[in-house]
Amino acid sequence: MSTSATPPIHPGTRIGHVHLKVANIDRSLAFYRDVLGFEVKHRFGDGAAFIAAGDYHHHIGLNTWESAGGPPPPPGTTGLYHLAILYPDRATLGNALQRLIDAGIALDGASDHGVSEALYLRDPDGNGVELYRDRPF
Repeated sequence: MSTSATPPIHPGTRIGHVHLKVANIDRSLAFYRDVLGFEVKHRFGDGAAFIAAGDYHHHIGLNTWESAGGPPPPPGTTGLYHLAILYPDRATLGNALQRLIDAGIALDGASDHGVSEALYLRDPDGNGVELYRDRPF
């Protein structure tokens, strides 16, 4: 609910991509590319990589410009809670779960929200990742 006099953002607005500060590009690609299956669209040495599902220019930007070798932020500090990756259906979400199991990646949790089903985990830099699918209406 908006309490501002400014009109709200259009409900059809979508977020096209997210950029994450990471400590190591290769380690992050081992997770996002090799486990989750994103494709590398562009890579700039050890400084940045841009990855996507399909032909979009990039859904996730990974960079070490200010974070090379850095630790994750300590618990209880501000920052990204999680990024959410929407899968088209239950079968593809199930495939993602199997990829996580095969890679030995533990879940932080799972939830049935009634309108969606979600898996929660952490990437190698401690960023929260939600993998989910919307239930059909």
